[in-house]
Amino acid sequence: MTHHADADIHERPPLGEQELNWAADRLGALSSAFSERVVGQSALRTSLLVAILARGHVLLESVPGLAKTLAASTLASAVDGSFTRVQCTPDLLPSDIIGTQVFDQSTATFRTELGPVHANIVLLDEINRSSAKTQSAMLEAMQERQTSIGGVIHPLPDPFMVLATQNPIDEEGTYVLPHAQMDRFLLKEVLDYPDVSEELEVLNRIEDGSIDAPADPVVKTHDILTLQDLARRVVVDEAIKRYIIDLVALTRHPESALSDSAARAIEYGASPRASIAFMAVARSLALLNGRAHAIPEDVVALRHAVLRHRVVLSFEAQAQRVRPTDVIDAVFEAVPTP
Repeated sequence: MTHHADADIHERPPLGEQELNWAADRLGALSSAFSERVVGQSALRTSLLVAILARGHVLLESVPGLAKTLAASTLASAVDGSFTRVQCTPDLLPSDIIGTQVFDQSTATFRTELGPVHANIVLLDEINRSSAKTQSAMLEAMQERQTSIGGVIHPLPDPFMVLATQNPIDEEGTYVLPHAQMDRFLLKEVLDYPDVSEELEVLNRIEDGSIDAPADPVVKTHDILTLQDLARRVVVDEAIKRYIIDLVALTRHPESALSDSAARAIEYGASPRASIAFMAVARSLALLNGRAHAIPEDVVALRHAVLRHRVVLSFEAQAQRVRPTDVIDAVFEAVPTP
């Protein structure tokens, strides 16, 4: 996941005022471009910006029609990057995503056709509709940032980000993502319906045509790579790291500090990927807020998005419709903030 060896990072100087101002300018332009086309959804905007800074991927859960495709395509055009959308279906093959070799009769040779995963931003619509084989091909591409076609390695473009969506309504005939694969997503964001004023704004924008206007590129792809580098240089104090470790450890041993009912709600705690995610998210949020160092609030802000797909609730908790967010909040309340 790292862009440079850790040794390089320790030698690099902390972020200066000029770099922070440049980052604020670029991120502000991205944020504005997003808001010009997508109404509301400020939590989604923050998650997408954090994920792109942290070189991570986002899992989105929502009912259809909440502008997930619009959000992904807007971000891609604002970044001046390539965007592809894959509609997942049970008959989708791994080669439909990563690419395949095609026989060219005119030259009597095979040529490689790269699949839609070879783009800067990839939207996988309803990932839980594709078969386990196709899901694993996609998740391997996300993890390795490369695909292998006919024994030849093809690196994916940089920056590279996957937005996968899940529709919680039509669960029949779907292939639920295993937890080990969900863990590969930096964040899981759950989108809610817009409020009345936001929905009215959507109708007004459709009427005046502004919702269909493509977002102008405001940031180059090499700017994103520089921003990712700056985010890696944000200072995370030892106390913040301890705080992250204590939080994640409590999800594994909830009986040590939570009430009996809250402790019983957790079947499995979060893996070390959660700790890594918290640190990457804290760095990204600090940069988004114009700071050269992370603070405890950067860990707290996206706690639900970092943990909701990593903490597995017990059968009893699911039967009682306990919300993962309530369990996560209980964990955060039990650990003192540094």
